[in-house]
Amino acid sequence: MTVEGSTIKSRIKSLLRSPSIKLRRSKPGNNKENLSNKVTLEKVLGITTSGNRALASDPRSGLVAYPAGCVVVLLNPKKNKQHHIVNSFRKTITTLSFSPDGKYMVTGESGHMPAVRQVHLGQLGYQHDMIVNVWAWKKNVVVAANKVSSKVAAVSFSDDSSYFVTAGNRHIKFWYLDHTKSSKVNATVPLLGRSGLLGELRNNFFSDVACGKGRKADSTFCITTSGLLCEFNDKRLLDKWVELRTTMATSLSVTEDLIFCGCADGTVRAFSPINLHFICTLPRPHSLGTDIATVVEASHLFSYKTDARYPDTVAVSYDPTNRWLSCVYNDHSLYVWDVRDLRKVGKVYSAMYHSACVWSVEMYPEPREGEQPCLPLGSFLTCSSDNTVRQWNTDTHNASLSRNLISNDLQKVIYMDNSTSALLDPDCTVSSSSTEKADPQTSENRTGIRTMCVSPDGQHLASGDRNGTLRIHELECMEEIMNVQAHDSEILCLEYSKPETGFKLLATASRDRLIHVLDAEREYGLVQTLDEHSSSITAVRFAANDGKVRMISCGADKSIYFRTAQKTDEGTVFTRTHHIVRKTTLYDMDIDPTHKYAAIGCQDRSIRIFNISNGKQKKLYKGSQGEDGTLLKVQTE
Repeated sequence: MTVEGSTIKSRIKSLLRSPSIKLRRSKPGNNKENLSNKVTLEKVLGITTSGNRALASDPRSGLVAYPAGCVVVLLNPKKNKQHHIVNSFRKTITTLSFSPDGKYMVTGESGHMPAVRQVHLGQLGYQHDMIVNVWAWKKNVVVAANKVSSKVAAVSFSDDSSYFVTAGNRHIKFWYLDHTKSSKVNATVPLLGRSGLLGELRNNFFSDVACGKGRKADSTFCITTSGLLCEFNDKRLLDKWVELRTTMATSLSVTEDLIFCGCADGTVRAFSPINLHFICTLPRPHSLGTDIATVVEASHLFSYKTDARYPDTVAVSYDPTNRWLSCVYNDHSLYVWDVRDLRKVGKVYSAMYHSACVWSVEMYPEPREGEQPCLPLGSFLTCSSDNTVRQWNTDTHNASLSRNLISNDLQKVIYMDNSTSALLDPDCTVSSSSTEKADPQTSENRTGIRTMCVSPDGQHLASGDRNGTLRIHELECMEEIMNVQAHDSEILCLEYSKPETGFKLLATASRDRLIHVLDAEREYGLVQTLDEHSSSITAVRFAANDGKVRMISCGADKSIYFRTAQKTDEGTVFTRTHHIVRKTTLYDMDIDPTHKYAAIGCQDRSIRIFNISNGKQKKLYKGSQGEDGTLLKVQTE
């Protein structure tokens, strides 16, 4: 990492750990233990960039910055190295930008009392706030402000910082900064705004805007969702426009010599800022549903199929130092293209992540002596609402890993069906019709893998989806060997019995209040169905204790059921031995290594320890340092 990159990291680290310009300094006397020295963020596998406002390239070091939840990732594409800035306020970062000299970064966030942190900046409020502010950040004051009358999608400063331009729904507005007036008056002055003269394009949604550079510093470029690239002159007049020949345009990046336009279907087109003449179209990313394990040669990456569907480009950012173009697509993939020679565009870096929330992470178990693992050591699996299960391995020194050209960390993707709709993030799509987002998961189209579990021998992967379907995959070949509608509602928990129990069982628990016990040795035949719970079941665990096999379950009905395996004429069944009720919802559970105790994470942020043999509560621990949130996951070592 360069000296400039290190400087940026140290500056932003101190910035995001300091109070925002909206909040007062926290009170002294906080004696909570600082865990930052004990736990360090090593790598982030994900990206939450939803538009150009959340992707930036450092003009000095070439680092690419993007948000991943409440974390800013600073990526060195050439070295595949990440550095991270964690927002200590834990609010999701929605926008970020480097200063022109690369010394500072500004971030914006969402949530209650959202804050803007650092830099001389123009700040646009949340779309329902409808306020644009200009801050003198060193004085921590707003020097100019005004209301906007429509939703704002993008903002860009002119080359000389004398004005900035906002774009949105039927909206292009030029805001002029009077530095002489703001320096003399201590109070906030009205921000002077003048609308762009849109002419016959006045009914368009302008999804992005960028002020010109160099010889075209007096011009302002913008794009519409309908697929037009427009140029405004220094009189705010719409001077010319060209068609991008796409169904939708989303993002824009302007240099002295080039204009890059991000469009639908993975398309990025380059134009000349001088006359808006078309220059070239950049390569597309992978197609949706690609088996990335087979993409091992460059010819595989650049071979296009006529019937294939590609993710839409949602953000583009140009790095003038290395002449790289970073592109983010709405399947949450990131590509960095070398555009030094537009006749021979090359790929510098690429990554592919989940496009919806991740519900579960499972480490692949270490093989016992004499067993041959199906997956490389250090592998782990994740499942998501994007209806995929993904196999990862971040060990860069593991020679046994089979590498692909799309991702350094992602090894395999299991697609649960042939539909590609769930692979696309609807929040990344620019909408010109309504500011209200529709619920993407209705009762008719609920998709996604809700939970999963790897068998102790590492041979099988069980997964349950939001419709109650249970699937079993063989991990050696990643083939589906079982698909059954096990529950009427989403499956919330899956658990294999451990070898020390002497059984090979699989328990499935659901929102329909039922637990099914299946025999993994007999093609997952049904052993027993348990219906004691009166609400959603959140966790089920097996344990070998006092020479007996136990099964413990807990749920949203605030109940804990302790059961013991009994031999009957019909086979092995579990009978209830203890029933415990608490005053809080119980979310997760784990068994300690001695198999004597069950640790349960609760809604009140406490961890309750129960004796498995008699069902009595032994201990209660505070599970968090803060007073907000809920304890959702518990794991003992």
